[in-house]
Amino acid sequence: MADRNVLGGPLEPCGTDPMTGFYRDGCCSTGLEDAGRHTICAVVTAEFLAHQRSIGNDLSTPMPQYRFPGLTPGDRWCVTALNWLRAHTDGHAAPVVLACTHERTLDVVPLETLQEYAVDVPDDLGAL
Repeated sequence: MADRNVLGGPLEPCGTDPMTGFYRDGCCSTGLEDAGRHTICAVVTAEFLAHQRSIGNDLSTPMPQYRFPGLTPGDRWCVTALNWLRAHTDGHAAPVVLACTHERTLDVVPLETLQEYAVDVPDDLGAL
């Protein structure tokens, strides 16, 4: 069965520049190997990146050994449901692309919470 998004439709790609996803396939797919559940397609902001760094999850520094380029504001990235929820709780959540967010996210974050941050990718990424 194909992966589904939090809205019940087919899981759409999150991003390919940089290439995201636990499996580095551009999608927020998950499986048994993905203990962190990288299922939320976030449009990262400077505030979100700073928060993640403050909790020990540096998403800005490149780590080529993990095929990780380092993120800048405006990038779309599959983040872990627990770290996104922590950012939400702390007041620093990133916008979420629901069509690209895996349904397994709902085991951790209620749909109503995700909908508060729902966005399509903005044309002008400069405000992020």
